[in-house]
Amino acid sequence: MKLISTDFHTYYRPSLCELRVYLKQQPEVKAAPAGPYEQVLRRLGARHEQAHLETFPEFINLAAFPSQERIKQTIQAVHNRIAVLYQPFLRANIKLKGIFCEIWGEPDFMLAVNDGYVIRDVKISRRIDEKEHPEIKCQLQTYGWLYEQTFGRPPFRLEVYNGAGKLEKVPYDNGQAALAILAAITELRQMRAEPYSPIGWTKCAGCGFREYCWPRAQKKQDIALVAGVDQGLARGLHNDDINTISQFVEAFDETRLANYQRTWGNRTQRVGKAAAGIMLNARAMVDNKEILIQKPELPECANYVMFDLEGLPPQLNELQKIYLWGMQVFGPRQGEFQAATAGFGEDGDRQAWEDFLAKAQAIFQAYGDIPFVHWHHYEKTNLKMYIERYGDPTGIAERVLRNLLDLLPVTRQSLALPLSSYSLKEVEKHVGYKRKLKEYGGEWSMAKYIEAVETEDEKQRQAVMSEILDYNREDLEATWAVLQWLRAKTGK
Repeated sequence: MKLISTDFHTYYRPSLCELRVYLKQQPEVKAAPAGPYEQVLRRLGARHEQAHLETFPEFINLAAFPSQERIKQTIQAVHNRIAVLYQPFLRANIKLKGIFCEIWGEPDFMLAVNDGYVIRDVKISRRIDEKEHPEIKCQLQTYGWLYEQTFGRPPFRLEVYNGAGKLEKVPYDNGQAALAILAAITELRQMRAEPYSPIGWTKCAGCGFREYCWPRAQKKQDIALVAGVDQGLARGLHNDDINTISQFVEAFDETRLANYQRTWGNRTQRVGKAAAGIMLNARAMVDNKEILIQKPELPECANYVMFDLEGLPPQLNELQKIYLWGMQVFGPRQGEFQAATAGFGEDGDRQAWEDFLAKAQAIFQAYGDIPFVHWHHYEKTNLKMYIERYGDPTGIAERVLRNLLDLLPVTRQSLALPLSSYSLKEVEKHVGYKRKLKEYGGEWSMAKYIEAVETEDEKQRQAVMSEILDYNREDLEATWAVLQWLRAKTGK
């Protein structure tokens, strides 16, 4: 069996999934092509690597050679003490789980240092740690093991040149952790039947096999579809032959579920207080109807501001950046859609923040202490971050913070819904809101914004930004639709 360093990416990204490794070996199952966000990441990664390559005045490029010749050229270059090897090739054999395996590795760089070589990979990610990117450490460990097998001694050092332009060391453990994962991958590839790997709303987002796995899970009403059922709980129930939502509802009540021990990291833990919500969500799905837990607690106002931000995570930008601050007043005195957008110059981020503060101040002047309604904690978290970054001289941002109304906890506390997720995109469909745009979503928006940043065609840039604004406008309309639905349930 041939194993390559990118097999770690299959195993871990977008999240750890044993089933994805198995499915990739099945010729009749096709993964969806990479979406626009993944394509952007690949393009930015290639550009980052090329920029780093250009910092070396001299190097030997081994990428063009066929694999057999490439390993010979790599060995020869090391024997000749060539200072910089770009795209070297390493290979070694090992027996894993009774299977003879050939492991291939293609580090980005090997750099001569003292009497050995540093192995360096270039990654766009800014956080190279076990939690965020275990696949990167596994790749480096594999390269180190391959180097040691080839040259009879360990590499001088393993390191990553990250998206922030800094070098991060990766401690070498003789490849043991990486080989253990490769052994698991070997087993998964050899399985005759599909391994059980619970679906998950966040887990499966961005996976090319999502459209294969979700319809099957929905057809059989897999227990993992229930909101609140985490991966450890789903696996535990599966091991106890509780596979469907109906089986779960028949076998459990709140007390029994609260005392149920499921895997939680490296230990086991009781389900505890979460049991009540999980049981209600499961019953809502079995009956395919809402269950009212309590009347929604909402401030009684004539008008409300819908508030939604679009931003880049830190791995795609020097700063965690909000590139669009969207707002619109809804109610009897409905206002126009307003958006503060980051400029494309050096000071564009600050300008967007100041524009947002000015627009928010105008809303307060016109409507008084009006609630700023949003979904989940993203808006609150980033408001605090921007206050820390640029200040809040007139106190407008603090006033927005005091007036924030997060509809997600209100919805969760008020209703059990027959949905797999309490994401805005799912709840808005449940309440009957229909979007006009065919393409939308957070990752789509980020990909579009990066497209706008990269183009020098001002007409194209404005067209792209117009698409992003339309998406944000629909997010605000969707939030208002959900708020109206909740208000109707207050009985007022």
